[in-house]
Amino acid sequence: MERIQAGEKIEADDWMPDDYRMALIKLISMHAISEIMGALPEKEWVPKAPSLRRKLGIMAKVQDEMGHGQLLLRVAEDLMRPLGKNREDLMQDLFKGDLKFHNVFHMPAPTWGDAGLIGWLVDGAAIITQTNMLDASYGPYARALKRICAEEVFHAQHGESIILALAEGTEKQRAMLQDALNRWWEALLMFFGPESALTTGTSKQDITIKYRIRTKTNEELRQDFFTKYVPRILALGLKLPDETMYFDQEQGKWVYQQPDWSKFKEIIRNNGPKSKERLRLREISFKHNAWVREALSQKQVAM
Repeated sequence: MERIQAGEKIEADDWMPDDYRMALIKLISMHAISEIMGALPEKEWVPKAPSLRRKLGIMAKVQDEMGHGQLLLRVAEDLMRPLGKNREDLMQDLFKGDLKFHNVFHMPAPTWGDAGLIGWLVDGAAIITQTNMLDASYGPYARALKRICAEEVFHAQHGESIILALAEGTEKQRAMLQDALNRWWEALLMFFGPESALTTGTSKQDITIKYRIRTKTNEELRQDFFTKYVPRILALGLKLPDETMYFDQEQGKWVYQQPDWSKFKEIIRNNGPKSKERLRLREISFKHNAWVREALSQKQVAM
């Protein structure tokens, strides 16, 4: 704690308390898997994008997200090695339901408006979360986030480009955009997780703040998201799905209708609209490409 409070970075080979190591493994492995699973809703739109330029843009974004996942899995593996575990164990934990992925990536993306909204608001929410950890006390994660956040900015701009084109388009396109916003609003509110008061015992966010992996609470991050994006949503002539939402000057925060947190718990238990389908796709891919991992493993032994 003295090293962390002095601003030093903890490295993979350093001694660390068990709760610090486990908090890092849980956070980074969830982040890694969410990058990979998060590419799947947009992957569905690669063959259906409305132009060649849009197809190339969303394909590049999918490749970036997969790359982020691989980078973070390597960071998680270094933490797991002293425990006798590796990436194979992480994937098996995912398939068994022990390793969770982010609630937003259990959602369907039925229209091109959804593809744009994921890039604009979902990636925008991710940037707010991840930039909060750019100075994380664990050095390998902080360094990985610098690269990831730089690329996520381009992803958000990609999504914003789609959103602006739809907002300036036909009535049908604007209706598609509003429909996508309505459909994603609750998932976006859930993105940052519940407040501490809604959790029992010592929450993950309390541990990560204690060890300076991040500095802001779930609710503070959600308020940052509102401050940045609510004015932009309204500037496009879109309606907030929550008509009661307003900024309370006296409290200095946005007042909004809480999402259904019982639904959030069901989603992260892999009971969301697309949970089973996307997990099945990931598992098929993992099994289908087992020969590649085996070949690489044999090559390393031979060398």
